[in-house]
Amino acid sequence: MTTEFKIAILPGDGIGPEVMAEAVKTLRAVEAKLEATRFDLREFSVGAGEYLKSGDPLPPETFIELKKYDAILLAAMGLPEVRSESGLEMAPQLDLRERLDLYCGLRPVRLYHTSDTPLKRSAAGEINLLIVRENTEGLFASRKNSFAPALDAAIDTMLVTRKGAERIFRAAFHEARRRRGHVTLVDKANVLPSMAFFRRVFDEVRPEFPDVKTEKIYVDAAALYLVQQPQRFDVLVTENLFGDILSDLAGGLVGGMGMAPSADIGDEYAVFQPSHGSAPDIAGKGIANPVAAILSLQMMLEWLDTEETRRGAKLVGGAIERIFRDSEKRTRDLGGSFSTAAMGDLIAGEIARGEL
Repeated sequence: MTTEFKIAILPGDGIGPEVMAEAVKTLRAVEAKLEATRFDLREFSVGAGEYLKSGDPLPPETFIELKKYDAILLAAMGLPEVRSESGLEMAPQLDLRERLDLYCGLRPVRLYHTSDTPLKRSAAGEINLLIVRENTEGLFASRKNSFAPALDAAIDTMLVTRKGAERIFRAAFHEARRRRGHVTLVDKANVLPSMAFFRRVFDEVRPEFPDVKTEKIYVDAAALYLVQQPQRFDVLVTENLFGDILSDLAGGLVGGMGMAPSADIGDEYAVFQPSHGSAPDIAGKGIANPVAAILSLQMMLEWLDTEETRRGAKLVGGAIERIFRDSEKRTRDLGGSFSTAAMGDLIAGEIARGEL
């Protein structure tokens, strides 16, 4: 009996269509190796380009359709020159997080080869951490506040609720149980009352997971330690904006945003996307790194959580690990000469030769 998953494809803007093409190529290579799993893909127009066409970056009818799919695979959205009246970029990926209640942002960071990191003496596998980012509250909760340009000040408000804090902490502890069993809370509880509350809820949830070790550090110290000793971290859990910033810093430790996948997961829906932006300066040149998009695909296969999709995820992970042992097999952002399509071909070919 064959299982079919309906996957919504959102290529988006800039380099989005280019890296999405390689993620789809990889998914088809995985599909060819699976006996009883098929993927029905449908592409939707969402993002700055859609805003220029229809006046809405996420049309209502598209949002209704997306809720019918088993998972959403997204590439990159937004263009610097396309902004709303408030001056903000189009960010339908944030609308999806909020409207689908995708509260758990997972940002895995892994070093595949010592040549890919700017840090000294860091070997493959030594940097292997997961940032768990609260996705629906925090300082991002202010992004839709009205703003009058004539005023001389603007205020953004940090939102932390007990419900939001409890569920992201429990998600982080569960992730730690699947990894090395250590959670680091990252906050600014020495200055901000909202963060002191965030920390108090963490201390209340912590006894539910006596097998998981914990520590608590301030976000400025976390930035320092990520550069000085990233090997110390397993799972870091933090507020929305802090998670956004630290994810980019951590991506830089392992080669850049082209190596940084992500998943935004709720109780009913999930979106998988590379952490990088649309990079319009290199769009259309065929030089973007598709690995983050392909690693996000791997996370999707794991989340679909059948025996075959989990095997498919291992195929993707194994292919990338084997390829990246050779420091010459890199796209230009990592000092290599592979084009976007060539890297996709390499990964798809390695999957085809792999064993389940």
